[in-house]
Amino acid sequence: MAAAFSTSGSAYTMQSLDYFDPATIDAAQAASQQALPDTQDAKQKREFNKLQKRLRREVGNAIIDYQMIGEGDRVMVCLSGGKDSYTMLEILRNLQRNAPVNFSLVAVNMDQKQPGFPEHILPQYLDKQGVEYHILERDTYSVVKEKTPEGKTTCALCSRLRRGSLYGFAEEIGATKIALGHHREDILETLFLNMFFGGTLKAMPPKLLSDDGKNIVIRPLAYCKEADIAEFSRLMEFPIIPCNLCGSQPNLQRQVVKDMLAEWDKKHPGRLESMFKAVTNVAPSQLADRQLFDFANLESKQAALMAGRIQAFNVG
Repeated sequence: MAAAFSTSGSAYTMQSLDYFDPATIDAAQAASQQALPDTQDAKQKREFNKLQKRLRREVGNAIIDYQMIGEGDRVMVCLSGGKDSYTMLEILRNLQRNAPVNFSLVAVNMDQKQPGFPEHILPQYLDKQGVEYHILERDTYSVVKEKTPEGKTTCALCSRLRRGSLYGFAEEIGATKIALGHHREDILETLFLNMFFGGTLKAMPPKLLSDDGKNIVIRPLAYCKEADIAEFSRLMEFPIIPCNLCGSQPNLQRQVVKDMLAEWDKKHPGRLESMFKAVTNVAPSQLADRQLFDFANLESKQAALMAGRIQAFNVG
């Protein structure tokens, strides 16, 4: 049997896995599968159904493992117009239909006033899908171009301004969770970027409390492979909007790390899976962070353990 989740209070708990069994897909989910072009043959549709099932299972398991969504949550889905955020919205809508808790979704796109940005594409798509949405207009593009020195990447400032705007808007619309479309490779890339250039051992957590304590950020695609997302997006024919501000930067270190991971994955199948498992399986005593583990008092701990053993020996 496949795996499903139920709730205890507002949190997900594991039970039998019927929830992700294709046989349980309702008419609405079946309709979403039939959204493929009519030119797709039977074999291609079977492959699509397998891919969709895998993405649903991985997103559902991430929700379960990190208790991302609870009863009554209003989830703000940050929609950039890229393959990741489109896929996240579609899979969350798909899961929402059979979810054991009631939660709502609202899509939010931030129009950063980048020259040439096709403002009509997302509203047309979301209207057609019947999705509640907001377009948040903030001219962060001008600020980023003005403040970023020539030859430097724009990512740090751009993401900081975008994050601040989205956090504030989430409060305005009563969103209890903010969903971002980062996938497995994004998390691993961030891990290596922080190690190589930041001197820190950190990545992107699947669930995060913002520094001011006002927002909880979730990453439902944390378990999903980028290749699966790209294929799903291609088959669904999402109207992709490229980000020329980020992707066109020649000195973008994230792209260098992305290429490195892709090469590892090609030459050593399973390596990325192992690395991602390591992110979820940390042994603080085997690292060197004095704030995370109490190295200074190991002698006291040793003395207490030895005293306990001697006492147990004498009693015996």
